[in-house]
Amino acid sequence: MSLNPVIAEVTARIVARSKDSRAAYLANMQHAIDSQPGRAKLSCANWAHAFAASPGVDKVRALDPNAPNIGIVSAYNDMLSAHQPLEEYPALIKTAAREVGATAQFAGGVPAMCDGVTQGRPGMELSLFSRDVIAMATAVALTHDAFDAALYLGVCDKIVPGLVIGALTFSHLPALFVPAGPMTSGLPNSEKARIRALYAEGKVGRAELLEAESASYHGPGTCTFYGTANTNQMLMELMGFHLPGSAFVHPNTPLREALVKEAARRAAAVTAKGNEYIPVGRMIDEKSIVNGVVGLMATGGSTNLALHMVAMAHAAGILLTLEDLDDISKATPLLARVYPNGSADVNHFQAAGGMAFVIRELLKAGLVHEDVQTIAGAGLSLYAQEPHLEDGVLTWREGTQESLDTAIVRPVSDPFSKEGGLRLLSGNLGRGVMKISAVKPEHHVITAPAAVFQEQEDFIAAFKRGELDRDVVVVVRFQGPSANGMPELHNLSPSISVLLDRGYKVALVTDGRMSGASGKTPAAIHVTPEAAKGGPLAYVRDGDVISVNAETGELNILVDEAALLARTPANVPASKPGFGRELFGWMRAGVGAADAGASVFA
Repeated sequence: MSLNPVIAEVTARIVARSKDSRAAYLANMQHAIDSQPGRAKLSCANWAHAFAASPGVDKVRALDPNAPNIGIVSAYNDMLSAHQPLEEYPALIKTAAREVGATAQFAGGVPAMCDGVTQGRPGMELSLFSRDVIAMATAVALTHDAFDAALYLGVCDKIVPGLVIGALTFSHLPALFVPAGPMTSGLPNSEKARIRALYAEGKVGRAELLEAESASYHGPGTCTFYGTANTNQMLMELMGFHLPGSAFVHPNTPLREALVKEAARRAAAVTAKGNEYIPVGRMIDEKSIVNGVVGLMATGGSTNLALHMVAMAHAAGILLTLEDLDDISKATPLLARVYPNGSADVNHFQAAGGMAFVIRELLKAGLVHEDVQTIAGAGLSLYAQEPHLEDGVLTWREGTQESLDTAIVRPVSDPFSKEGGLRLLSGNLGRGVMKISAVKPEHHVITAPAAVFQEQEDFIAAFKRGELDRDVVVVVRFQGPSANGMPELHNLSPSISVLLDRGYKVALVTDGRMSGASGKTPAAIHVTPEAAKGGPLAYVRDGDVISVNAETGELNILVDEAALLARTPANVPASKPGFGRELFGWMRAGVGAADAGASVFA
């Protein structure tokens, strides 16, 4: 199938826009390759330090200049269910590396905070910035220059994007991501949402809420809804960072263990010491980035990736814009419905056909580039296969040719929607994005008076007092990266959903984030310029009529512009102390705009 003309045009303009920055990036990569990275530059004392504590067999192998040494960078901690299984991975990786004449070392750990724990809490103000901290921690781990490839162990929210940015900075090293997989299915997501709504209305107590939440989040692995964590895993498949079919295999199973070991073997095979060298800076190019964006739109993935895709692309010298995302979304059919876009969880998605089916459909329709380099080899078609164990041996077979449940995943010929999951909104309030894959068409256009808040708690208090039982556009401002680190505002979702269920026309407009769990409420998020930088949101007052139109892609306040800007803007709230927020002042001061990835590096 020939490439879709919109996908071809968007790819071409990204290549043209990125010509100089990409050339500089590749020149830096080639310089690193020519400089013989790794042990070739280390003195004997340097190298002795690097292996001083290693087992004898590894010390002997370290003396062999042809034996690859693999660095392990891990986000393990046992507080995050998705990362708890990573505890056992280094031992598996080291054993597998020895089997193929290589060594592997734990190069370093990176922080991994859980947005699910910090939702609505002060710690959430560090969440987005943790992505760039993770990138820097990755650089610290690899800066010893003792490695010929790297394995990255991470799954959730800011963690995978941070690891990707760090990996792309070490462009000369092959990079392979090793996930943990989702937890088994628990309480259905629709029932969990029902209990949350009842709690928001005061109809059930905290004990009932905790019981429902504990039945949902009940074991090792990623949360089973299609949030940022599982969107990350989709992305790693479509960009070729995973071994094919790795994303949604459960933790602590023989197949998962086999995939971890194979990742180590594959990493050893693709170093500069062998015949199949795949440096990550060459593997990830403009086509890889476009493939990732197509996957985001086709599966209705997390709004957080509208930030992360731009930041990750920039790390490879590739200049991606929100216009690119919007055009790709308009050309990409929605093929999956996984909660919060539907009732199924990611395990149901996997059973119905999963990533192998989606990738095959996208390839058949010419919506993704097949001619890309992946860590598994040349060509995205490798990822239309699924891993299996046959008599204990890991092998790959073609995935299902047809959806096994068309309520969850569909072919391109019969999509849930002709367009993908994200929409760019722009107008005299600035520009932002909306996740439309879970929003019913009758809620795509909302025009109503504004209710303006500067704290999540103030909104929740007004909701409980019954002051928002009306058509309303809820404006929550001073939530952007410069103001307070751009926390997710997912705590607002249950209350806004209740208003929607009561029959009111409701929308949210904010310079903050929602999350991968963004659901049925129309929400214009990531609004730029943010209020703290003098954006129009700083001038909005209660009662101003705001129009949010996902059909036309418009975000407007129906107030004369001159009259609006003649107002005195609201004061930027002072930064609050505690929970480590004092340490991140330099990031708030230097962070870029949301539409540029909200990064301190760009």
